[in-house]
Amino acid sequence: MIKGMGGAVAAAVTKRTRAARKRSVSLLPLVVAASFAGLAAYNHVRARQAVLRALRGRLMHVGAVRLHVLDEGVGMPLVLLHGNGSAAEDFVASGLIGAASGRYRVLAFDRPGFGASSRPRGPIWTPAAQADLIHAALRQLGIERYLVLGHSFGASVALECALRHPEAVAGVIAVSGYYFPKPRPALAFASLPAVPILGTIARYTVLPLLARKTWPLVLEKMFRPAPIAPRFSASLRELACGPEGLRSVAAESALLIAASAMVPDYSRITAPVGILAGDADDLIDAAEQAGLLKAAIPGALVDIVPHAGHMVQQTAPDAVLAMIDRIETARRAA
Repeated sequence: MIKGMGGAVAAAVTKRTRAARKRSVSLLPLVVAASFAGLAAYNHVRARQAVLRALRGRLMHVGAVRLHVLDEGVGMPLVLLHGNGSAAEDFVASGLIGAASGRYRVLAFDRPGFGASSRPRGPIWTPAAQADLIHAALRQLGIERYLVLGHSFGASVALECALRHPEAVAGVIAVSGYYFPKPRPALAFASLPAVPILGTIARYTVLPLLARKTWPLVLEKMFRPAPIAPRFSASLRELACGPEGLRSVAAESALLIAASAMVPDYSRITAPVGILAGDADDLIDAAEQAGLLKAAIPGALVDIVPHAGHMVQQTAPDAVLAMIDRIETARRAA
């Protein structure tokens, strides 16, 4: 009898255990969904706070796009366009705005989707589309003629400004640009967060955490052989690792894949052009790219900066400012 009672108890326990397991399995999707929702809210708030901290300039609207621009100094307008994953804050952290605003009117834009600027879905924000947007913004500000400097992806936008608006662009300074891109597996991998649905879920949940964790490694590759600039690291980390920043980084990585089959005819640029590259760039072969661009643009000036990586404007801002002055001198002479 005791044995029978023991068997009944064991059967009841087994039944309750199975029921508990079923309830746990049925609750698992809800727990996962709640965790993802919490992560998304946390990352959204954190990114929003980073944008608010970065608002040190003015906001303007050009069509459906909200643009954030830092506008300092007087003189010949000098437009600064940052690279992929960065913001106008890059040029503040490097000291370039402070140094250049003594003799130029410096306008540093957050390009679409970076910093405090929006990147509306729908349009494909190619360098050409961004060039038209920046040009329209400058017209809105009453600026008819300007110098334009671009770093990395921003260099492609700067060159498109000269190609598409030759009457307005008085000179171009291209820094660490990827002017003749080649398809690379790394670009395909970097573009995955732009994939609809799954990419969106990842950008709002786990990717910001991973991006913050790997931020020092990314910067090391961008800066070496030079040391990482502490102010750049601190001021750009949250902006670059937010959901919208990650979407823009992925979208521009995908554009570089397509750009390998659609290289512009740089020989049509008539404005003076200055080209800078670090001799030890570990992100792209910037020195080779500089040579190719010089070959495409007769009369272009080139400065290969020694002991510099991809972030020339951070490592050698004096060299960048010297090239700006050389292009301004060429403009005056012309």
